[in-house]
Amino acid sequence: MAYLWFKTLHIVFVVAWFAGLFYLPRLFVYHTEVTESEAYERFLTMERKLYRFTTLNATLAALWAVLMLAITPAWLSQPWLWLKLLAILGLVGFHVHCGALIRRFESRTNTHNHVWFRWFNEIPTLLLLIIVGLVIFKPTF
Repeated sequence: MAYLWFKTLHIVFVVAWFAGLFYLPRLFVYHTEVTESEAYERFLTMERKLYRFTTLNATLAALWAVLMLAITPAWLSQPWLWLKLLAILGLVGFHVHCGALIRRFESRTNTHNHVWFRWFNEIPTLLLLIIVGLVIFKPTF
């Protein structure tokens, strides 16, 4: 029964984490298009708050995942899980890079335009497709 609660909480926090990772780059798109100082600062505030909230969700998703693995360590012998963890590592890299992009906006050294951010915004979607596909199909290789 504990496993099902951990799994439920893991899924809820993964969904919340992805919501933040979908929205944060969209804020970057709009941030590149503002010229007024007040609007620029407003976007910084929104991005900082969203990043902190998204980081909290990622941390809680990881906590519940670790607890699930503690209950069922046999999952660690499955190749699909290691591929999922590799995709999650890519997602964590994306998340950390978003933090670096916020710091670039803070220092006013961002060099990317709205088109770059629109493409950047697609990365979590691709990773989500890979992760969900691995979980659903559990390929055995």
